[in-house]
Amino acid sequence: MRIAVVIPAFNVGAFLPDALRSVLGQTHTDWSMVVVDDGSTDETAVVAAGFSDPRIRLIRQDNCGVSAARNRGIAAFLDDTAAFSSTAPDAFLFLDGDDRLAPDALDCLDAALEMAPWAAIACGRYARVDAAGSSPPRLAAPPPTGCLLERLLTGNLFANGGHLLIRREAIEAAGRFRTDLYYGEDWEYWTRVALLGEFVAAQSRRPVLFVRERPGGTYCSNATNPAAYRPAMAAIFSNPALINRLGIGGMARLRQRAEAEMAWSVGRELIRQGQRRLGQHWLGRSVWTAPSPKRLALMGFSWLQSGPFRPYGTAG
Repeated sequence: MRIAVVIPAFNVGAFLPDALRSVLGQTHTDWSMVVVDDGSTDETAVVAAGFSDPRIRLIRQDNCGVSAARNRGIAAFLDDTAAFSSTAPDAFLFLDGDDRLAPDALDCLDAALEMAPWAAIACGRYARVDAAGSSPPRLAAPPPTGCLLERLLTGNLFANGGHLLIRREAIEAAGRFRTDLYYGEDWEYWTRVALLGEFVAAQSRRPVLFVRERPGGTYCSNATNPAAYRPAMAAIFSNPALINRLGIGGMARLRQRAEAEMAWSVGRELIRQGQRRLGQHWLGRSVWTAPSPKRLALMGFSWLQSGPFRPYGTAG
């Protein structure tokens, strides 16, 4: 399977070498990569240009946001195949410029997708690491599989696109990332892909992706702000294709659950960033909106700032 790797990169010059080396070190060698420098003001473009492998192409653009950068990468493969070869890729992986892949990531995801011709996406496990990469990786739960449409409508099930391998046909049918969304744009995109087919999990129990937790990164900067979630949620729940599939009543029920999920995420991240009182308010709001015995029990950990409420930069 020929794999296209798209890396949107904005001011990640300090971390980009790890990302690029992780792709160069893949056991699966039939890949090509586009690094889209989205108007960086640091050494991002210089770093990318320093890797001379013919499978790597650097594109520079004015700062337009991560969705526009990903779309530019998609276009480089689907609209300008002569840039690499005359053959379009079979699948896409979107790797953030500050993350890195495990050496067998592409092989694991490729094998899963090849064994499930009905699936639109293969997904693997991921692990979180601190900004310096010095703490032991914290392995996330195994990825969900099957028809995930309704589960995705209540919240993003994935760290980012770095542990997802998406068939080219699904990319073509789903269209491009929405450039009017600055946060949750990947969540909105996964819901559109979920309309097209199932998700299948890689067989490996090891992580295929290592997600770098940076206090100044996009996630940490927006995850405590309820307003940051609203545009993506509005886009998802106004999608005519989703309304036709699930009906107005079904969408209303799922939106209530999505609101509860959003409140829980805001509360958790507030506590992780040191605002325990405000965070517990949002946790309580989540449980009130959609009662859950499991989450009610988990609230006890918020007082200890342990488990899912562990502060950034501390051991898991």
